[in-house]
Amino acid sequence: MKHIIFFLSTFLYLSASTLHLSISASPSRLNPILSTDSISSEITQWIFNALVTYDKNGKIKTELAKSYKFLDETTLEFILRDDVYWSDGVKFGPKDVLFTYKTIISPKIYTPYSSGFKHIKSVSIVGSNRVIVKYKYPYFKALETWMMQILPQHILKDEKDLMTSKFNKSPIGTGPYTLKKFSNSSDITLKSNPNYFIHEPKIEKIMYHFVPDVSSRFLMLKSGKLDVGSLTPLQLERQIGDEFRKKFNIYEDLAHSYSYLGFNLKSDKFKDLKVRKALSYAINREELVKILYFGHGQVCHGPFMPKTGAFNSDVKSPKQNIKKAKKLLKEAGYDENNPLEFTLTTSTGGSGSYIAQILQHQLKKAGVKMNLRVMEWQAFLNTVVLPRNFETVLMGWSLGLKPDAYSIWHSESQRKGGFNFIGYKNDKVDKLIKKAEKTVDQNEFDRIYRDIFKLIANDVPYLFLVIPNNITVVNKKIEPVSPSIIGVMHNTIEWIKTP
Repeated sequence: MKHIIFFLSTFLYLSASTLHLSISASPSRLNPILSTDSISSEITQWIFNALVTYDKNGKIKTELAKSYKFLDETTLEFILRDDVYWSDGVKFGPKDVLFTYKTIISPKIYTPYSSGFKHIKSVSIVGSNRVIVKYKYPYFKALETWMMQILPQHILKDEKDLMTSKFNKSPIGTGPYTLKKFSNSSDITLKSNPNYFIHEPKIEKIMYHFVPDVSSRFLMLKSGKLDVGSLTPLQLERQIGDEFRKKFNIYEDLAHSYSYLGFNLKSDKFKDLKVRKALSYAINREELVKILYFGHGQVCHGPFMPKTGAFNSDVKSPKQNIKKAKKLLKEAGYDENNPLEFTLTTSTGGSGSYIAQILQHQLKKAGVKMNLRVMEWQAFLNTVVLPRNFETVLMGWSLGLKPDAYSIWHSESQRKGGFNFIGYKNDKVDKLIKKAEKTVDQNEFDRIYRDIFKLIANDVPYLFLVIPNNITVVNKKIEPVSPSIIGVMHNTIEWIKTP
């Protein structure tokens, strides 16, 4: 689970040998093991590589590794490529892999990605290009763990505090692009890496323009200044015409993400399951899909995605029932004379504020007063989410192709740097997550995860809201472009723009 959604979007517009992208917020850290927001994660993927990654069909393929194989159930061998160099000219090698592993598991580093590495018993170097990873037991994501991008040992080995290092703003990587310019609330420029081990990208430069305003980004796309962009359902249905469709191909598919309202479960108000259930009955998720997404999405019923073995089709989010909501609220001590009141905090950009306004209107029907607080992304992350200074938050998760519940739902992930910032704890869920980690049989793993799905949904730690569709448009002058399970930008180093 690498990637986290907080209602942010990125877009690209056309210029000679340049892809101009815009971001609605500044990245927090351009360091793959510390990047916890979607913008940071997106940019670091241009700069760094992992040992393995996904191909366009969602199958694992090698990247920095030349090959891999399991020597037995708990031993994984990587043979590294010998033609990879860091962008400063130093050769990549096994010491970088070992250093990255030791950094991630260091008690000085606060990263949610350490959860996948805690199952490892040892990492050792054999010869000049072999890395042997021994696991404590058979682990279901032994290979996927190494989709974490690798750090340069020669630059960071003497770093006293990686959390505040200058490297996080001026990284050195092995990826197809290198960082040329970066400052907060400003443009970010990347340029192609002429020594990239596959080949130099055919697009020379990528520019991320800092454009917080959603309307401004859409106007850039609509006026023909963009190569690639994301459309909202409203834009697709009401705000583009035939001329637009002549210039762009449109790709639409169910996103690997969902939106949710998260409760601070340490708050006395939301420790009561009746209150959380009442709010779940008070909202109308179908109305969200219809009004906000024009039907381009579906109701979210729980923490794992449809079309995966972890999805439990027997579990359904409740239909709106105001009468039942009021009854549960009354049982919890709330009525017209003592209404439930709380504050929902979310970030600017994307659809978060619009969802919040609809929820506010829906909850009002059940006698609930929900106050709204909308903040700039970095302020939201640093003063609300990370210090857990909230009653409720409206956010989104972007999920990997293989579910891993530990970092969000296990009680151990309430620690600093973990994603369980709502304070969720269920002993049965904890035990099942640990059991699944040692389950390599896919059918048994899926069965366990369906049980986890049901338990979490029944606890209502979130109001699971909507799984949106991804709507991506690509200029017809760019090729080769092909849709895939991981999106249209899986082969950007091959892209060519014709005049």
